[in-house]
Amino acid sequence: MIKKNILHIVAVSFSINYFFGNQFVYLKKNGNKYHLGCSPSQDFNKLSKELDFIPFEVEISREITPLKDIRAILQTYKYIKRNKIDKVVGHTPKGGMIAMIASFLAGVSERIYFRHGLVYETSSGFKRVLLKNIERLTGVLATRVVCVSNGIKEISEKDKLNNFKKNLVLGLGTCSGIDIENKYNPNSYDLQNIKELKRKLNIKDDDFVVGFVGRLVKDKGIDELILAWDILKENHKNIKLLLIGPIEERDAISDYSKAKILNEPSIRFTDFILDASIYYCLMDVFILPSYREGFPTVALEASAMSVPVLISKATGCTEAIIENKTGFFITHDPIDIASKITYYMQNEEICVSHGNNGRSFVVENFEQTKVWDLIDKVLKI
Repeated sequence: MIKKNILHIVAVSFSINYFFGNQFVYLKKNGNKYHLGCSPSQDFNKLSKELDFIPFEVEISREITPLKDIRAILQTYKYIKRNKIDKVVGHTPKGGMIAMIASFLAGVSERIYFRHGLVYETSSGFKRVLLKNIERLTGVLATRVVCVSNGIKEISEKDKLNNFKKNLVLGLGTCSGIDIENKYNPNSYDLQNIKELKRKLNIKDDDFVVGFVGRLVKDKGIDELILAWDILKENHKNIKLLLIGPIEERDAISDYSKAKILNEPSIRFTDFILDASIYYCLMDVFILPSYREGFPTVALEASAMSVPVLISKATGCTEAIIENKTGFFITHDPIDIASKITYYMQNEEICVSHGNNGRSFVVENFEQTKVWDLIDKVLKI
């Protein structure tokens, strides 16, 4: 067996657990060495020890920053040469661009791009043209392009982002699968710890909790969710909206939404949480009114925790639930969002049934080792 030096590149450490989990530990049976390039952060070195990869700190801006990007490409190029990297795998638009350019210049023969989403979907004008052409450049330089959903694959081919023969989808989609045995198993969590978390967040046992996990930005439909919450709180007393994730300035939500999130008594805002898995235990319903996704891993996490999912029909989202079995589709109309939440509140049996069906759906199709075996078999990484 020929051992390989494999370098993955991501932009920010926030993505690492979602994209990889214990994938490197599992795949080390092949004798490969796994390197991971990422912007420096407090979590990065800690994650390298927990997830068993060799850390490579490289500043990757998520904005359009030509000088910083050139610096990142040069640093990555030098790292590839110095460590005799055999394969390079790029993730996210900016991480993918840096990875593909550097590895192409370094003469790496296998250059794999994971297309997790298409930022230009919600952009317009010159910015949309620029972002689309960055995707095209990355796709052209890659030797294979892993689309995390069939929806992403369809748009990639419709918009001619690269030769369609390069495109593939792993199984039913996603990039790494779900840990259904431990991390996203509702039976893994101690009831006392759940009660303590409820106490800390001032959530009562008879509260109906609607949860969201992710970046609090406009693209995620947060403004519409807050407007829907205005409707709900007028008609229901024992409800809580649990928002887990950072409020970001990039693609910022409205000032009205920010004020509501920080001051509304029925909203619980945690800010960034490194591991949000136990928080699903507090939720009666999970919601994702997103405008743009690749394949929403958080929806699979919620389903694995037996929580029904309300989700928009954005790219990739349509593949994350089974309509009227594991959840419902929603529009971006606050009235529709409020009515679907109300339906679950008023139909407890259906709410529980959809949650249980959701776990079965994830167990059957997205268990992480099944996805990792596909990565090993198809990509040899």
